[in-house]
Amino acid sequence: MTNTTAAETHPVHLVSGATGTVGREVVRELLERGQRVRALTRDPAKAAFPEGVEVVRGDLTDPASLKDALTGVTGLHLITFGGAAFQPLETGPEIVRTARDAGVRRVTVLNGGGPTPLEDAVRAGGLDWTVLMPVEFMANALEWAEEARTRDTVRAPFVDRLSALVHEGDIGAVAAVALTEEGHAGKEYLITGPQALTVREKVAAIAGARGRDIELVELSEEEAAERMRAEGQDEYTIAWLLDVYKNTPPEGRTVVDTVQRVTGRPARPFAAWAEAHAPAFR
Repeated sequence: MTNTTAAETHPVHLVSGATGTVGREVVRELLERGQRVRALTRDPAKAAFPEGVEVVRGDLTDPASLKDALTGVTGLHLITFGGAAFQPLETGPEIVRTARDAGVRRVTVLNGGGPTPLEDAVRAGGLDWTVLMPVEFMANALEWAEEARTRDTVRAPFVDRLSALVHEGDIGAVAAVALTEEGHAGKEYLITGPQALTVREKVAAIAGARGRDIELVELSEEEAAERMRAEGQDEYTIAWLLDVYKNTPPEGRTVVDTVQRVTGRPARPFAAWAEAHAPAFR
């Protein structure tokens, strides 16, 4: 007779960044797959999750704080930034070592837009890793919500740029499959939506969903930079964002079928996201 451990019969998945845009979707998708889910947060008192989610305290910038949270965990979802300032994590080797010692088998990493110390550590750490590489989140459109709601206007630069933006729920779905099924170890998954849309098309979809027109005002590059400064963005971030908007790389505007291949269901279109979030724009 083969001995079966508790971790094998009742696997637990720990989700870091669980209060974030993607983390919440990873939690939701794991729950829908009948998994036991543990949500990692620096402040459990302020975290709200669906019934059945175990909320635990921990901080990726302090690997020692993860020891209890990782007890019994077989699947781990990681982000590459941590702390209040969202700086790239330098604690990757310690996190991986702690996870490996705890018996973690599979790890998904939400790519932060380029190489990071944590992702490097996961790739070299001897665990079954999967790197998730999503393009622009559909949820980024929420930055237009207040202006659309109060002024019936959206102001943005480069309004004809294309983006194959992805529903955050589809990122969570790919993560959940990679954490719970065989065959995804060592894979890098570029994740897009089903269409490449311009800013004009996105604003039109939101206007249709909320049932009221929105005026799109195109900002110059200089006007966009000044607006970001007024919002408190630093010069490095401003330059990076403007370059991505102006020179969106091919992978950011080319549709791929990762969501369908990995999850077995089609990627969700922006129109569906707009309908679900229409109240934010009314």
